[in-house]
Amino acid sequence: MSPSLFDEPKFDSHCHVLDPARFPYAPDVAYRPAGQEMGTLAQYLEVMDAYGIRQSLLVGPNSGYGLDNRCLLDALQQHPDRFRGIAVVRNDLPRDELLRLRAAGVVGVAFNATLLGTDFYADTDPLLRHLADLDMFVQVQVEHDQLVALQPLLARNGARILIDHCGRPAPGGGLDQPGFQALLALARTGRAAVKLSGYQKFSNQPPPHADAQVFVRALLDAFTLNACFWASDWPFLKAPHRLDMGPLIRAVERLLPDPADRAKLWWETPRRWLGL
Repeated sequence: MSPSLFDEPKFDSHCHVLDPARFPYAPDVAYRPAGQEMGTLAQYLEVMDAYGIRQSLLVGPNSGYGLDNRCLLDALQQHPDRFRGIAVVRNDLPRDELLRLRAAGVVGVAFNATLLGTDFYADTDPLLRHLADLDMFVQVQVEHDQLVALQPLLARNGARILIDHCGRPAPGGGLDQPGFQALLALARTGRAAVKLSGYQKFSNQPPPHADAQVFVRALLDAFTLNACFWASDWPFLKAPHRLDMGPLIRAVERLLPDPADRAKLWWETPRRWLGL
């Protein structure tokens, strides 16, 4: 019997744990995930085991928790062999607090310009220099042409960069739109990687998001499989259509029919970048 696609080892580089029963949401957040958008650590562990996801990068969500990283840190503490984390922190976080987060399994911090705008991060040079000194990542979520505004900030501080969800280009804007060209330019720096994920966040079509594929293939060409990660974005916050883990994995099989290529995207590349 040939091995199942779902048994191939995978690293999920973008997912969230939301457990308001154990860790109540922060009072001042703009969005409070509910119902099927919530996903506890126990539920995600079951998903991991069902689909061959052996390790994951848990991202602290702005939704629900904002700057409260307790739910994230709890998961890292319970399963230090399976998880690393991206925390949401205040812009003036001092170096010693970053060191404490790093000791707990946090490998970087999240910048979410899609929610907060680019001007929100204008004062983050010291934070980015700390990240660079500590060999940690800045994980950047942008959309449309926002990366153009952030590019000088990212360039001058030297921190390693993870770009969320293909940079969320405008689906009708083509490959020449300035934000996507700025993303392709990051590939030449050697210190940036991109997550092939979150197609529902920039596609105008339902799954399998055919209009996203031109961007995905351009990113594969520019970054190569040596700097592309795969991610599920589980449990699919604010998804306009129903999403499931199985079809997302099958989509990778269509994109990369060679198992050796899938092994790079799913396992080898993210683990090398994250020092695993």
